[in-house]
Amino acid sequence: MKTLLRQSAAASILACMLISSPSFAQEKSDTDANDDDFHRTGEIVVTAPYFERLDLLAGTSAISGEDLAQQSRGQIGDTLLSLPGVSATSFTPGSSRPVLRGFQGNRVAVLTDGIGNIDASNTSADHAVTIESLTTERIEVLRGPAVLLFGGQAVGGAVNAIDKRIPRAVPEEAVHVDALAGYGSAANEWSGGASIDVPLADRFVIHADGSYRKSDDLRIGGFQLSPDLRAEVLDLADEEESSGHPDVAEGLRAAAANRGRVPNSAVETWTAGLGTAFIDEGGNLGVSFSIYDTKYGIPGRPGVGHHHEEVVSTGEQVSMAEGDEAAVTIGLRQYRADLRGEVETGDGFLEKLTFRAGYADYQHTEFEGAEVGTIFKSQGFEGRAEAAQANRNGWRGASGIQYMSRDFEAIGAEAFVPPNRTRQLGLFTLQEFDLGGVHLEAALRYDRVSQEAQTLGIDRSFNNVSAALGAAYLIGDLKIGINASRTGRAPAVEELFSDGPHIATQAYEIGDPTLRSEKAWNAEIYARYDSTNVDATLTVYSNWFDGFIYEDATGAEQDDLPVFQYFQSDARFWGFEADMSARLGQIGGFDIVVDGVADYTHASISNGGGPVPRIPPLRLLGGLELQSGNLDLRGEVEWSADQRRNAAFETETTGFTLVNASASWRPFGRDRNIALIASANNLFDVTARRAASFTKDYVPLGGRDFRLTARFSF
Repeated sequence: MKTLLRQSAAASILACMLISSPSFAQEKSDTDANDDDFHRTGEIVVTAPYFERLDLLAGTSAISGEDLAQQSRGQIGDTLLSLPGVSATSFTPGSSRPVLRGFQGNRVAVLTDGIGNIDASNTSADHAVTIESLTTERIEVLRGPAVLLFGGQAVGGAVNAIDKRIPRAVPEEAVHVDALAGYGSAANEWSGGASIDVPLADRFVIHADGSYRKSDDLRIGGFQLSPDLRAEVLDLADEEESSGHPDVAEGLRAAAANRGRVPNSAVETWTAGLGTAFIDEGGNLGVSFSIYDTKYGIPGRPGVGHHHEEVVSTGEQVSMAEGDEAAVTIGLRQYRADLRGEVETGDGFLEKLTFRAGYADYQHTEFEGAEVGTIFKSQGFEGRAEAAQANRNGWRGASGIQYMSRDFEAIGAEAFVPPNRTRQLGLFTLQEFDLGGVHLEAALRYDRVSQEAQTLGIDRSFNNVSAALGAAYLIGDLKIGINASRTGRAPAVEELFSDGPHIATQAYEIGDPTLRSEKAWNAEIYARYDSTNVDATLTVYSNWFDGFIYEDATGAEQDDLPVFQYFQSDARFWGFEADMSARLGQIGGFDIVVDGVADYTHASISNGGGPVPRIPPLRLLGGLELQSGNLDLRGEVEWSADQRRNAAFETETTGFTLVNASASWRPFGRDRNIALIASANNLFDVTARRAASFTKDYVPLGGRDFRLTARFSF
């Protein structure tokens, strides 16, 4: 608590210093009202984070408005799957983190309004991401030199969720309401979220929001277990029966025969937020407080046991029988406080100063049946101050400082990570030059990271310098460019210090405290065409790693669990991503639009190490849409290839084809932000599995799913 008070006081003092500057200026948002959950009709609008105003040579993929409403799922990884280069960990319906160009975990920065999400989702694949899309305005995927604003570790890119908890505008209405409600049949999922913004005295805005989402066990199109795992479980059942354990054999055969539902995959989540902001022609200062609470099941892998002597229950030791395989569930809650301040500094070299800070108190508990197994606690703070330069004959930029601290502790018999402390300090600059037909971006970042495991007596420090350079040439509607970077990433605490059984992932995880920083050369070439009727982008990329850190199965077992260990070796990634949208003409008052997405990643460990584990295969997604002011009709097909390039103990992933359809009706026209959306996903009830998922062999994707969504803004 003392740490929280000190950090909050420091943040408040700095923000007040910024807001007290004598000169402020007004900014206007360039966001299309139809894509914005918040009517920006007032005269005073706070600028979104600085990077949104850069040229961003590598481009930005984003989802908002009706698209976000239709794609909204309980986890952000499953919400972004329509974007190019994006897959998901799909560990369970309650836990799914984005995968960008085959990268996941610490190599993908997940941000809330420009700063870290301050949860434990990057610690393990079973940990939920504490972002609720029901109350999120826009989600962006960022790549290229600008990503160094947020950290040198984000080789894959950054995912930034822009919420509305600290208001950015003073609405004209006396009370402004945004609401979203929906139902999905595959998991009997009911969801709803709403926000209210009330202006006070023309300069203050009060904001409140909340959401609730509840789903049952996920319905699937066929068998829960993959064919290889079913055969393995049936063989194990025969062994158990021949060893005189008929009850165990019967349970294993029932698991192999299970189809139609994924047991123990239900989710219940609620959020609440309260914020306020002072918004003047000269700037803004705002604060918010929010709660994210979720409970979700972790489906078990049949045939995998875990043995331990005791678990923790309300601070006391409670005995459990060896080999007990009670259902595992996770109860998670995060309390979070945020601060944002911004001030324009006048007509000098600097255009504005911004400050952003957040503090989160996070805890989740892994339950084994009714007993408490392991408790994970985290207290984290992140703050950044940024100075944006005025545009001087085509030269502009931003420079700043970023600080992050986290104290993490796991308590219980399966605390696979010891108590640890992380501190990170970053200095960065990003500069952009417009030379007429040629655009240049250059970024430089320095990070110092300290990782300390107190109980082990280990204290590691890492210093990394990252740099990026991009250039683009504009020829009419076509932009051709290249980006290159050299990045450095310090090992994460779980990569360094893990050593023990982890019940939720059903693995014995082993880190390596001697790991060094991971270095990478990264390059991409792209072409982007943007005209009245056609938008298209093609990007080809490659990454060369010196000391790539990865987790892989060893084939050994410990405590009746498969051993997964962190290794370090050189590696090579390459691939492409493409997206296109074209307006072909009109028919019966409808515009005819076709669109498509394609992406592929090839990743190998050098010196004969074989493929990198859990890499998505080639994917193609194509759609045909009829658009009008009141009604949109869409059909789409997603095809995913087989993934046969697998690590030594990784199973193959069978490809799949999903067919989806949707209709969006706007009874009062496109400008009123009121829409009713009906969609049918996986129409042919296909059993599909994502290669990037740790649990793909026993947690397939949902089967046929009919969804109704209502979106209101008034």
